[in-house]
Amino acid sequence: MKKQLSFVLLAALTLAAPPSIAAPAVAKNVIFLLTDGTGPEAWPLARWVKGSPLAVDSILTGAVRTYGADSIITDSAPGGSAFATGFKGSDKGIAVAPWNITIDAAKTDPANKYRPLATLIEGARLTGRATGMVATSNVQHATPAAFSSHWHDRGNYNEIGEQQVFQGIDVVLSGGGQYLLPKEIAGGKREDKENLVDVIQSKGYAYVTDKYAMSSVHTGKIWGAFAPDAMAYDVDRADLARMEPSIDEMTSKAIELLSSSPNGKKSGFFLFVEGSKTDWAAHANDPAGVVSELLAFDKAVGAALDFAKKNKNTLVVVVSDHGTGGLSIGTVEDKNYSMTDDDSVVGPMRKVKKSAEGLDALLKGEPAPDRIKSVLAGEWGINDLSDGELKAIVDLVAAKKPTMPATVSALSRRARLGWTTNGHTGADVYLFSYGPGRPTGLVENTDVAMSMASAMKVDFGKLNKRLFVDAMETFSSMGYQASIQKTDPANPVLLVTKGDAKAELPLSRNTLKIGEKTRDLEGIVVLADKLGKVYVPQQAIDVVKASLK
Repeated sequence: MKKQLSFVLLAALTLAAPPSIAAPAVAKNVIFLLTDGTGPEAWPLARWVKGSPLAVDSILTGAVRTYGADSIITDSAPGGSAFATGFKGSDKGIAVAPWNITIDAAKTDPANKYRPLATLIEGARLTGRATGMVATSNVQHATPAAFSSHWHDRGNYNEIGEQQVFQGIDVVLSGGGQYLLPKEIAGGKREDKENLVDVIQSKGYAYVTDKYAMSSVHTGKIWGAFAPDAMAYDVDRADLARMEPSIDEMTSKAIELLSSSPNGKKSGFFLFVEGSKTDWAAHANDPAGVVSELLAFDKAVGAALDFAKKNKNTLVVVVSDHGTGGLSIGTVEDKNYSMTDDDSVVGPMRKVKKSAEGLDALLKGEPAPDRIKSVLAGEWGINDLSDGELKAIVDLVAAKKPTMPATVSALSRRARLGWTTNGHTGADVYLFSYGPGRPTGLVENTDVAMSMASAMKVDFGKLNKRLFVDAMETFSSMGYQASIQKTDPANPVLLVTKGDAKAELPLSRNTLKIGEKTRDLEGIVVLADKLGKVYVPQQAIDVVKASLK
């Protein structure tokens, strides 16, 4: 008993210790893995269902505070931005300084509102490292967007998608193909007539759309768009999305390509990996989706750890951005919770063959009770639907509405799982880390960003000054005229003139045109739409100054 108490006390002291955020250790490679919307209780549930330890179990080092600048319950956009930039964010903002600051602990300067903030991917690239992103959502979704774009509204996938294409990221593997194509092409969603797939291919990427094409690429840059929008749940892939790779396959391919690239060999790499749909399943209160996605994500963690342990110079950090759903093992209805045998939870969960989304796809059609009972029995092992449960599902099928509200409650009830919300929660989340400069203790989400930046010798202060200069103010002080030209309203350009000479900088791109010559810049041109300001790399200022005399 004394040994047990000593261990518990030591663990408590470890979690309460000051964060290790400025370790002098330098890592050649950094792999940052984030499982979206994964609260603390999802991990033991996944472990019970798996029946053996998880890859993350051996690298638990602390916990992360997740609040944002304006809410103690954060959204994926400011949550992801905190990990990407080292700054707390406002709700829905993507790698821009917060404009609504209501929490003193956020420690942010309101004078910088909406200003773009440099990300770890941008910093890693400018240290000479290869860079990559993997996600199971569309790549334009909030968290991957926070590492690769700058905008005040996470829902503007067209803007985010264009910025990503011009960020020079070496490996991109995710969903979201429809946001790369114009509406004029079947299935496209872009409203600016831009065909970004053509742009991607013109930049030398292998553009792939299935797992076999991905596996055949062994050198060079790759952009994988494996679904029009989000990719399928892992548990559904075998039947509903056979051509999509798993998250561990994408992670392994990204590590292979980044570590063997010229930049990767010389300077190292930074890789961001998101298990996106754990959050989506938790929003739906779907335990089948949560567990299958978390176990798939844990395999990706295993792939990262395998590489790191062989490489000896790789930092691996694993976190969530916030909790979702308020999952609990145990419910208010269960009066005998202290006698909860593991079989009572594991038994129903191990019968699952589909996520609630996959089950819903099979239930569409005629609301025949016998068919519905057959699907529930075959796919979820539920062969004892009550009259009320059956009626609820039949009514939803008949109304052509999603069946998740009825099906997930049936599974949760049998597995003795509770939920408090369909939204996010304010939980502290687990921190897992391994390698040189790893963060430990109870830390802020922004501290995690600082740990990774420190390991890569990235100085966010210098990086922000290098990448984001107020173009209008600076050019005006130099005697130039600068204005946003909207000859093509969907593709505005920053026009800088002096006499008859002019320079053109298309917004959301990394290009500068003077006369007939176009050159690539080291960062993208960003419109802070709410301010009417344009931010450009200092490099653009220097080139224009030298060229327009």
